[in-house]
Amino acid sequence: QVQLVESGGGLVQAGGSLRLSCAASGSIFSINTMGWYRQAPGKQREFVARITSGGSTDYADLVKGRFTISRDNAKNTVYLQMNSLKPEDTAVYYCNLGVVVSGTQYRYLEVWGQGTLVTVSS
Repeated sequence: QVQLVESGGGLVQAGGSLRLSCAASGSIFSINTMGWYRQAPGKQREFVARITSGGSTDYADLVKGRFTISRDNAKNTVYLQMNSLKPEDTAVYYCNLGVVVSGTQYRYLEVWGQGTLVTVSS
């Protein structure tokens, strides 16, 4: 009922920037919290950033001051602007949305994107 399409990953040199996007489509009534997680090779998935429907943001300590999360409610899209990238930021980045879907009845779903690879070279 809800599809997420991520984009913006790629290869960048240390110190560079990338902007990730995650667009949601489907039978969406509203979207609550939107977030980003990442999983590096051989490691568990970890929290990166989140933004509430009211615009409040929260960041992992490792990315504070370098990453900025934002959302465009009209486009059902969440962004992650990543600056001053480091090799240790290399990971597959996943968006995660809390979505209320419409239909015969309203339901709350937690939906994950397919992931986009970010590689930071030293």
